[in-house]
Amino acid sequence: MAAGGPSVFLLMVNGQVESAQFPEFDNLYCKYCFVYGQDWAPTAGLEEGISQITSKSRDACHALVWNFPIDITFKSTNPFGWPQIVLSVYGPDVFGNDVVRGYGAVHVPFSPGRHKRTIPMFVPESTSKLQKFTSWFMGRRPEYTDPKVVAQGEGREAQPS
Repeated sequence: MAAGGPSVFLLMVNGQVESAQFPEFDNLYCKYCFVYGQDWAPTAGLEEGISQITSKSRDACHALVWNFPIDITFKSTNPFGWPQIVLSVYGPDVFGNDVVRGYGAVHVPFSPGRHKRTIPMFVPESTSKLQKFTSWFMGRRPEYTDPKVVAQGEGREAQPS
């Protein structure tokens, strides 16, 4: 009887970041990356990517359409740490600097088939009035050095106001 290693399963992700609604902004681009547990490993495809810059559509919904393809395959021995996709959206501010317009994350669907996900986006806020003034004055809004923190739970507790 041959002793085999642990059995693995594959997760294939094939889809696209279709569009976004940012009514107050235009000329935005999107970056994606995946966050996954230690038992997971990508076997094919791209772990991260960046889209083209898109302008608002001229119809009533003013959508920003990317149709940005995603194709990756993971292998794992354990479903713990199921992959999440993290999206970061950037665009120019009034000074022409690229600033973050939103972060969001969602788990890759657990069941096979076609899925459509709407990802709520947020931007970090300065914690003090001095930081808010400094970021406004310097033209640099707060942003994460590593967008993958969006998919992690540490430090996400709400502070009483």
